[in-house]
Amino acid sequence: MEKPKKRSLLRAKCGMFYYKTKRKMLWLRMRGKFAVKRSCESLPYLQFTHRTPLLRKLRDVDMELQYNKVTNLKLAAAKVDGVTVYPGQTFSFWYLVGKTSAKKGYKEGMILKNGTVQRGIGGGMCQMTNLIYWMTLHTPLTVTERYRHGYDVFPDSGRTQPFASGATCFYPHLDLMIRNDTDRPYQLRIEVGEEYLIGQWRSTEEPRYTYEIVEKNHRMDQELWGGYSRHNELYRRVFDREGRFLKEEFIVANDAIMMYPPFLSSGEGHENYDK
Repeated sequence: MEKPKKRSLLRAKCGMFYYKTKRKMLWLRMRGKFAVKRSCESLPYLQFTHRTPLLRKLRDVDMELQYNKVTNLKLAAAKVDGVTVYPGQTFSFWYLVGKTSAKKGYKEGMILKNGTVQRGIGGGMCQMTNLIYWMTLHTPLTVTERYRHGYDVFPDSGRTQPFASGATCFYPHLDLMIRNDTDRPYQLRIEVGEEYLIGQWRSTEEPRYTYEIVEKNHRMDQELWGGYSRHNELYRRVFDREGRFLKEEFIVANDAIMMYPPFLSSGEGHENYDK
């Protein structure tokens, strides 16, 4: 991987304007194709569920940002909980949530930018997109747009999922978009509980398949410019209702620049942000 290049402020602003405009044009072209209908009543059959802890111990990160994140997640959950994605429709996280501003009640949370931890209004949305993406990999829904951080900021500790199995987001152009190419509707349920962010995909029929996500070809490389990078590939194994293996599908190849030493002694790590 190439050494990261520092962009000028002018170039960064021009880039933001370009990608923001491009995203708004995409939303206009796809108007009518996005899932927007929400219901408080859950569809009858659970397809997959997952939960992640709301408060995490992250080294040198103010816990106030964690508490603010919970507030932010509650506001975003109110926009996406209960949305039903009908056949042919697309779920867009930012199309539903909109811009996270102080006027809407969002607070300063933790954001990751250029490999550093910073404060930003609405910080913490990545935990929700991570959750939704991971759940979607366990359904027949099609992920049409997904991003991850180009930097691996925190070392592994207590990781329960493969490296780079989440999805980052940044309004409006780094979005998570999921299309329903099946013949039945899927409903997303999101709850911000006392200790966990809890998600479900539900539908009108029992699941036809089960899925297992596996990591392959994981490695850490030392780059010529002196830093370290991390790489892997994610695959999905598909099984029928009786548990018989059907096929293995390639999902994505991940590459990231490491912002910590590749080999840490016991006790040096802390809980992983993307878990």
